Parts: sequence; C-alpha cells; structure tokens
Amino acid sequence: MDTTFIDELASAAPTPGGGGAAAYVGALASALASMVGNLTVGKSRYADVEDEVRASLSRLEMLRARLVALVDEDARAFEPLAAAYRLPKATPEEQVAKNAALQRALVDASEVPLAIMRAAAEVLDEADYLARHGSKMARSDAGVAAAFVRAASDGASLNVYINAASMDDADRAARYRAEVELLAARTRERCDVLFDYVKAAVS
Repeated sequence: MDTTFIDELASAAPTPGGGGAAAYVGALASALASMVGNLTVGKSRYADVEDEVRASLSRLEMLRARLVALVDEDARAFEPLAAAYRLPKATPEEQVAKNAALQRALVDASEVPLAIMRAAAEVLDEADYLARHGSKMARSDAGVAAAFVRAASDGASLNVYINAASMDDADRAARYRAEVELLAARTRERCDVLFDYVKAAVS
C-alpha cells in the first residue's frame, strides 16, 4: 500500500491537513459505496435495479474524482493564506496590505471545505440507495461509507468555522457559518439514520 499521503499528513508540513484528510475520507466513502454497487451488478437477484445501480456507480466515480481533486485544491487554497500570515506588518501600509491579502485568502480557504461537504452529501445519497437496494452481502460496507461521510462532513466544517472566525466581514462569516451548520446537521442526521439501518440489518 502506498502510504505517501498518510506520511505527508503525519509530517510537520502544513499541507495536507484536516481539509485534505476530510476530502480523502469522502473519497473512501465513495469507493466503499462503489464496492457495494459493483458487487450488485450482474447478479440475477438484483436485475430489477441493475440500471439504477450502474447509474449510481457512474455518479460515484465522478464524486470520487471530485473529492480526490479537492485534496489538492485544499492544499492550494491554504498556500495564499499561509503567505498572507507571513507578510510583514511593521508599517500601517503593510498592515493594510497584509489584512487585505488575508481576507481574500480566507474566502477561498472556506469555499474548498464547503465543496467537500457538498460532495460528501452526494456520496451519501448513493450509499443510502445501495445500502437499501444493493447486495445484502456488502451492506455493512455501505454503513462504513455512511460513517466516513459523517467524518468527512464534520471534519471539513471545522475548516470553515476557523476561517470564518478571522473574517472582518461579519455578514459573510455569518453566511458561511449558517450554511455549514445546516449542511453538517442534515448530513449528520442522514448518516446516523443510514448507519442505524445497516446496523439493524446486519445484526
């Protein structure tokens, strides 16, 4: 197994960090849901749902690629933020320039984790369908996918919160917090429902 990403995550390097890890976990959730789908297609007992399962697999493939890309996007979004914090602030002019750069970077650094949360919620849609209609032998894997989606969503939300806390624009910060709060709560609730469904089904 290639542990490059994990080793980089464990290092003292600023990236990858929590946002990239959240995207990675979301991609793992997509992969697990896809496994359920791939163990379903071609089986005669699931012939009546095969077309929808194949469509779900296609959507999961796109979501997985998106989440993998977001690992790198999160690292790229952090670079200008880190650069802004390193800017000098010895004079009033430098302080103004530093803060302006910081405020711009905070917006970009908030958009990426929001995108991670949205993609993870879409993965949950597919995992939920596959848990209820896909291979019963792989149902537990759909439950693991639900647990991973919850972790990805909650994890990414923390990056939005920490960035919003440093924003001078109180209205913008409030909008970010409100969107994250709603999205995280909805995803968390749906993940718990699916996890409990799978637990009851396999117990």
